[in-house]
Formats: sequence, structure tokens, C-alpha cells
Amino acid sequence: MRETGNAAAKSADAPACGARPYHHGDLSRALVAAGRRILEAEGPTALSLRAVAREAGVSPAAPYHHFKDKSELLDAVAEEGWRELGDAIAKGRAAATDPRLALNEIGVAYVAFARQNPALYRLMYHAACNRSMMPDKAKGEDSGYGQVREALIAAGADPTDERELQLTQIAAWCNAHGVAEMVGFKEFETLKEAMGGEEAFVRGILRHTGIFSRRPRAVPD
Repeated sequence: MRETGNAAAKSADAPACGARPYHHGDLSRALVAAGRRILEAEGPTALSLRAVAREAGVSPAAPYHHFKDKSELLDAVAEEGWRELGDAIAKGRAAATDPRLALNEIGVAYVAFARQNPALYRLMYHAACNRSMMPDKAKGEDSGYGQVREALIAAGADPTDERELQLTQIAAWCNAHGVAEMVGFKEFETLKEAMGGEEAFVRGILRHTGIFSRRPRAVPD
């Protein structure tokens, strides 16, 4: 018998036989996670709503209940990446023993995230370049970008000089992005080994790069 109405919608969202189980209401999250797996394993060209449905173990129609098209799916995966980057930066900042050292820890966390999630990292910036504004998860107060601003103020930047603060914030972000783009170059392998590994190499670069090598004015006791 042909299904109609709510019964058909329920059937479309139901996981296929042998699929990974998920809780009711979490299908959107399951689809984003499936997209993430495909992205890292096969690249963005392999991503499609049909491929994500197959990976998540649901019917081909199920993703259309949550995403209009592939572009919306890619945006959702990218936003998940911005959230994770923000979490990584917050942890890096919290690990600093002194506010003036937090920027270096933020830079290390940023580069580590980019290196551990290369396809996701590329997608995040590709999606952002196609927008007139960055997504909220990329620029909100609790985002990684917002954490940089707060770290600068905690380290002594003047919060009343908005233009200077924005320029310094952008400089710090661009520095970390540049290191993330180049740290994998093969020509650096010998130096990495001599310094004891990639993290030590990244820390060394950040100590010699732009805002990361500056010492903001001392924070009053």
C-alpha cells in the first residue's frame, strides 16, 4: 500500500536496514556527520545529498527534509567546522599560563585544527569566500575569531581603540592562517625534525611572526 502524509515523511527519515542508529530529531546532525566523513575521505566533489543519505543509512529523500540542495549541506558542514575551530581556540587560550602567552597558544591550536582537518578547513574558507559576510559561528563573540579579540584585550590591547583592535585581530588571524597554509611544505621537514616535531616548529614560527612576537603593554596587577 502506498504511504501518504506523515507516514511517508516518517518512512523517508527512517534509517535503512543495517544503518548507523541515531536518535529521533538528530537526522540533520547525522547527515552533517556523514557529509564530514565523505569530505575527509573523498573530497568535496564526492559530496551530494544522495551520497550523504547513503552514508547516513537513510532514504535518498530524507536529506531534502533538512537541506534544499548540496550548497546548504556544504554550508552546514562548514559551520560545524567553525564551531569546532572555536572550541579548539578556546581550549588553547585557556591552557595559557599568562594572558600575554595566550595568542601563541591560539595560533598553535588554529594550525593544529587546520592540519588535522584539511578538507574541512578548505571547505570552511571556500564557503566563507562565497558569502557577503562570514557565518555567525565564524565571527560571533564565542567564535575563534572572537576569542582572538578577547585574548588581545586581556593581553593589554586598548578596547576603546576599535580600529586598532580590529586591525590587530585581523593580523593575528592572518598570521595563523598563513602558517597553517605553509607548515606542511616538504622543505621544512629537516627543520621540524631538528626542533623536535611539528608543534615545536609551529611555536617557533609564531614567536617570529607579526602579532605573535609582539609584547602588548603589561596588564595592570
